Amino acid sequence: MGYRLLEPLPWAALATPLTAAEDALARFDERLATSPIRHGWCARTAFADACASLALQGDLVLLEDLVLHDAGRDRHAPSQELTRAHTVLRTRRRIAAAEPGWATSPTGLAALAEDPDEAENQAEASASAAPPNDDVDGEGGLEDDDDAFAAELAGIDAVIARSSRLLADTSPVREKSPLLYDPAWGETDRLAAWHHAVAETRTLPPVLAAAIAYDAWITLEPHQHRAWLGPLLAADLLRARDKARHHLPALASALRRVPRDRWLVRDPLTRWLAALSAVTAGAEQGMRDHDRWMLAREGLLLKVRGRRGSSSLPRLIELVLARPLVSATIIADELGVTPRAAQTLVAELGLRELTGRGRYRAWGIL
Repeated sequence: MGYRLLEPLPWAALATPLTAAEDALARFDERLATSPIRHGWCARTAFADACASLALQGDLVLLEDLVLHDAGRDRHAPSQELTRAHTVLRTRRRIAAAEPGWATSPTGLAALAEDPDEAENQAEASASAAPPNDDVDGEGGLEDDDDAFAAELAGIDAVIARSSRLLADTSPVREKSPLLYDPAWGETDRLAAWHHAVAETRTLPPVLAAAIAYDAWITLEPHQHRAWLGPLLAADLLRARDKARHHLPALASALRRVPRDRWLVRDPLTRWLAALSAVTAGAEQGMRDHDRWMLAREGLLLKVRGRRGSSSLPRLIELVLARPLVSATIIADELGVTPRAAQTLVAELGLRELTGRGRYRAWGIL
């Protein structure tokens, strides 16, 4: 089992799309370098990229559900796909917070290869299955003594459950269920083949090396059920090669802009060209989104000019720039105000309501 590069490399076919991808990514990274909304752009894009990662595998996760789930404000019990999308989101944040190149190192890959704690996910799902503890009208929300006592008991039960899992798990390596994982998969050999393919690209241009690394990961699939790691590892390679110094490229979102018939083919050159086109399209879309959100920020800042220094409106502006959407409870949690006050702040800014619902509404900028 292995992954071989084309010999010789077809530079005549690669030169033009490679140059376009390198230039587009470099221009966008430089735009973010001095942007006042760089951190907000990165935080906001992480949600969309996590949903796109699941979409590449044929699963649909609504952006609204992922934002609410990440904030612990689920409207309903989270599905398996939503839990996986949240795992992708947490992994992306972990890679973005680490040093460039950490994710593709043996240490990083070993850490990222660990299976999510199924018990934790089940506990998270059970907690989210309860009706949301918020009042969209800003009234009520008081718990009686019985509810408080029940919450205390639930906390004690959670501690006991975690202790039991730690005591039961005495082996350093957790066994994978044969119902979900193929014991004869050959994970070690596949991972070694992927490392070899990445090593062969060290002398190639960064974007082409990242495209090949992604293609090799999808082809070899070293870790079962973790094809979504491919775009994240390729993005980290771009950071390690100093091609994306100021952000972690959202390659999953970029790949969704390329027709599936271009990268679901046997010819590796066609797949490489599709990946290069995706990088170009993703960088150009990122530029457009950045400029649009900058204009929205300037318009919102005009509305709060002359406000007192203790006003919460400037912080709300930064919050809506960092989230695809916000609810009254998310605003209340982040700004330390009541849900009713959060709705008042939303009305003062004139944010757009995105759900079309009368209850459990959410606002944001497009």
